Amino acid sequence: MKLFQANIWGGRLPFQIMEALKSEKPDLICFQEVVSTKGDALIFTTIEQIQEGIGLDNSFFSPVFDFNLMNKKAGFGNGIISRFPFSDTKTEFTRLNHKNNFDFDTDDYNIRNFQHVTIELNNKILNLLNHHGHHIHQHKNGDAETLRQCGEIAKYIDSLDGNVILCGDFNLGPTSDSINILNSRLRNLSVEAKLTSTRNELTPKNEVCDYIFVSKGINVSKFYMLDKVLSDHNALILEFDL
Repeated sequence: MKLFQANIWGGRLPFQIMEALKSEKPDLICFQEVVSTKGDALIFTTIEQIQEGIGLDNSFFSPVFDFNLMNKKAGFGNGIISRFPFSDTKTEFTRLNHKNNFDFDTDDYNIRNFQHVTIELNNKILNLLNHHGHHIHQHKNGDAETLRQCGEIAKYIDSLDGNVILCGDFNLGPTSDSINILNSRLRNLSVEAKLTSTRNELTPKNEVCDYIFVSKGINVSKFYMLDKVLSDHNALILEFDL
């Protein structure tokens, strides 16, 4: 099985996103900064358009806010697309709550959630969690708030039965105390692979902030960072079985 993880930057590069997905042929896709709306979103590529283009049957969208897009209502948040059906889906907010009619000039954009989908594979349970982490503009070292939120995610993981994959753009460096909370529970494949940056030429930033974590029951056959530019973050690829 193959998992594709990426912050897609609102879907600004539709051709590159679809080219990467069609080349990699993933079974599971985890996106952050994805848009959802009915019909053409004009400047954004939506989760609905991506799902249709890649031909996978199942999706789950967890918006952190809704906003007005031309004459449409659009959502912005995290999304999972899957070849396999979900036996359960949940959205857990780690900071604030969903905001209707989001105002980009005045509202707090650090509304954060994580998604949890449960999938039955080979008579085993896979818990797939997808998160976009709290953003601190000045650095990726974290603070008391990121410690609290990562602690919430860790506590949630501790309550789960079955295998766990946690992925996302955490907005945290690999040596931060906040990421270490998760490292104490799961294998951090980005750290094991000794990635030096998960960013690219579309941003002046040069840092590791995107991760895939796995529990002991996940048999990793391959993990790598995609070198194709599809947003200001590089995609991470995990090939695995249970």
